[in-house]
Amino acid sequence: MKQTLFILGCFVLAIASCSSPEERAASSNTSTTTETPTTSTETAAPATAVKGEGEKLIAKSDCIGCHNKVQKVIGPAYVDIAAKYPLNDENVNHLADKIIKGGQGVWGEIPMTPHASLSHDDAKTMVKYILSLKK
Repeated sequence: MKQTLFILGCFVLAIASCSSPEERAASSNTSTTTETPTTSTETAAPATAVKGEGEKLIAKSDCIGCHNKVQKVIGPAYVDIAAKYPLNDENVNHLADKIIKGGQGVWGEIPMTPHASLSHDDAKTMVKYILSLKK
């Protein structure tokens, strides 16, 4: 069973690495979202900028090989992560560290590979985007 999951994971990563970042971004956007207008441009602009930047960073990385916005692939869906963790500084820092160092056990036995080349600020931006998907 473990060998089958390992082979499946390698296959998914190989396919994901063969597609262009634009194709990966298009395939991860399975649903269309609409923005609700806000009255304060001071708070809306930074939140939208972080959300857009986080989504771009995810599209450029190898995250799409194991994660999807709305459904579990190898790792949890982004909306499931957002449902589990409230958006606060403690969770943003914790999850950014997990992205960089890797981890295992929270979402199952399959470990998340470390992303040591990713900067802590980029990881935090990605986490803020993921946690903003909470319904």
